[in-house]
Amino acid sequence: MAATTGTGISLEELQLAARNHGMPLEALRHPITPAGLHYLLIHFDVPVVDAATWRLEVDGEVERPLSLSLDHLRRRPAIERTVTMECAGNGRARLEPRPVSQPWLSEAVGTAAWRGVGVHALLDEAGIRPDAVEMVFTGLDRGIDGGVLQAYERSLHLDDPALADAVLAYEMNGTPLPPQHGFPLRLVVPGWYGMASVKWLARISAVDRPFEGYQNAQAYRLRRDEDDPGVPVTRILPRALLAPPGIPDFFTRERTVPRGPHVIEGRAWSGLAPVERVEVSADDGETWWESELEDDLGSPWAWRRWTAEWRPPQPGRYVLCCRASDAAGNVQPLEPVWNVGGYANNSVQRVAVTVAD
Repeated sequence: MAATTGTGISLEELQLAARNHGMPLEALRHPITPAGLHYLLIHFDVPVVDAATWRLEVDGEVERPLSLSLDHLRRRPAIERTVTMECAGNGRARLEPRPVSQPWLSEAVGTAAWRGVGVHALLDEAGIRPDAVEMVFTGLDRGIDGGVLQAYERSLHLDDPALADAVLAYEMNGTPLPPQHGFPLRLVVPGWYGMASVKWLARISAVDRPFEGYQNAQAYRLRRDEDDPGVPVTRILPRALLAPPGIPDFFTRERTVPRGPHVIEGRAWSGLAPVERVEVSADDGETWWESELEDDLGSPWAWRRWTAEWRPPQPGRYVLCCRASDAAGNVQPLEPVWNVGGYANNSVQRVAVTVAD
């Protein structure tokens, strides 16, 4: 998704925001995000698909091309992955200058149980030829992005470890995929930002050279300026989010809580390595204390719940923050790092809270 920079929210951005939605942050209290609250980004239109005639084609550099119906896929051995998925543009609206695109704050995330067929099982059946280097996943949604007419397509290198964990999902949270989440079949790539998880999947093609489609070669790249070719956006950077305590003001969303001890909670995740620490601050990051970290879902690809006790010393206004660290030594930054597309902004969340006497 291309982006320019701007100040006020444009009509075009409002159109995007009306079509797409984030997860209300109070839903962080759910281990599994209900499908209707899971974040949603639709690049083009939601295709209307007839499941009776739909087919998944597996072709290209393969020995045995496949054409599979939904019933064929459902009869195969199933796997289930509980996966936290986050949009690469999450946090974009907090950058200065602000890239003009889908104006995400910090809600573009959700965790679901995805059930379907392992990608590798299908590739083994098709027989990947030795000269193949990447798999291209093509969806049924079509449109124009960056002036380029295209179907939404992304690729993964055959050697990427994510391919071994990827699932071709036909169910979300125990029910058939909703239309907006990719019915009848979507790709789910654990640990990667959501742009890799192609919806309304129609074709998987093995290719003998790096894929240069728009969504790989031009969109979803970290670029310092318009002339920078950049590097690809791939795995999710560590992030912790706080479920806002107390009650909100309707317009500002600032919180009010009564005086006294409070247990605050949230979720933390990383696509680079398991989260091993979450710290909390009540003074906008001046001082920190450590939370209690749980592993309530038991999935290496899912967020972890954390809790911390907070005892405000007196009434007044506070700014709560939380930051995650993962086992590879990656830590959330206090301030964002700007890039042209506004991608991968994992700077700490700040929640203004008034403690009432």
